Amino acid sequence: MNLVYKRQLPNPDEIKNMYPVPEELAAIKKANDKEVQDIFTGASNKFLLVIGPCSADREDSVIDYIKRLRTIADEPLVKEQLVIVPRIYTNKPRTTGEGYKGMLHQPNPEADPDMFKGIIEIRRLHLIALQETKFSCADEMLYPENHIYLDDLLTYVAVGARSVEDQQHRLTASGIEIPIGMKNPTSGDISVMLNAIKAAEHPHTFIYRGYEVSSKGNPFAHAILRGYVNHHGESRENYHYESLIFLADRYNNEHFENPSVVIDCNHANSNKQYMEQIRIAKEVLHSMTEHVRIKNLVKGLMIESYIEDGCQKVEDGVYGKSITDPCLGIEKSADLIREIAAIRKKMLS
Repeated sequence: MNLVYKRQLPNPDEIKNMYPVPEELAAIKKANDKEVQDIFTGASNKFLLVIGPCSADREDSVIDYIKRLRTIADEPLVKEQLVIVPRIYTNKPRTTGEGYKGMLHQPNPEADPDMFKGIIEIRRLHLIALQETKFSCADEMLYPENHIYLDDLLTYVAVGARSVEDQQHRLTASGIEIPIGMKNPTSGDISVMLNAIKAAEHPHTFIYRGYEVSSKGNPFAHAILRGYVNHHGESRENYHYESLIFLADRYNNEHFENPSVVIDCNHANSNKQYMEQIRIAKEVLHSMTEHVRIKNLVKGLMIESYIEDGCQKVEDGVYGKSITDPCLGIEKSADLIREIAAIRKKMLS
C-alpha cells in the first residue's frame, strides 16, 4: 500500500488514564445525558440547542466561548425552556480532502498535522470544558474508531452528511448510549438518513478496533435536516413546514423508537449565510406552532456560533473567529437564544 506508517498511536485506555474524568464530573455528565435523552423520549418538554463553532480550532477561544455560553444558559428563562449542548467539533470533514481538518489533525492550525498531539488535545479540550463550565459537549463522529477516546465526555454526537451512509458509522452508532443525530446526505435523500437511524436502533455484531463486538442498539438515534445540494450543485433547504410534514409522514410509515428531528440552521439550509440562521430558527419554531405533528417531531436546533461573526483565513489570526464555515457571533447568538426561550415559553403556555 502507498502508506507511510509514522507512529503507533496510544490506545484509548492510555489516553483516558492520562486525562481521567473525576467521579464528580462523571456524575454531572450523566445528569446532562439524562436531560438530553428525556427530550428525545418526550419525558421532557425542554428544547435542545446544539450550538458552537463550526470547528474547534484553539483551546483558549473555545473555552472562552463556552464560558460565555454558560452564563447565558444559566439565565432563568433559558434554563427553564432550553437544554444547551455546546459544539466542540474536533474533526472537520472536507469535501475534497483539502483544508483544515480540525484539531484532531492539527492541534495548531498553522503547523503540520500531528495526530498524536491531536488525540491528546481534543480530550483535554472536552475535559476542560466539563471541569470549568459543567457542560458535557457535542462532537461529530467523523472517525468511528476514535469515538472511544471521548465517549466518557460527550453528551451528544452527530454523524455528518458524508458519513451517514457508511456501514461502520451506523454500526458504531448502535453501540453508543447517548443521543446521536444522523444528517441527511448531501444529495438530500431522506431514505438514506432513515436507514441509518434504523440501523443505529438495532443491535449488531461487527469489528471495532480489532475486536469482534456486539451492540445493544441506540434508542436515541434521530434525524438532522441540514439542507442538500441539487444536481446543479445549488443549495436547497429542507427545514420548511412542507419538509417537516414529509419527514413526519416517512417516520409514521415505519416503526422508530423515538421519531425526532433536529434542524441544522446553517450548511445548505442557509447556503452558509450565517445570519440566516436567526430567521431559520424562528421559522422552524413557527412551523411547530402550526401543526402538532411538527411540534412533537422537532426536538431542537443546531446553530453555528462563535465569539465573532463570520469567518477568516487561518493566517488572519482574529481571536474567536471561525477558520472554517462562518458563524454567528456570541452577542447575536445570546439574543437568539433568549428569543427562542421566550417563544418556547409562549408555545407551552
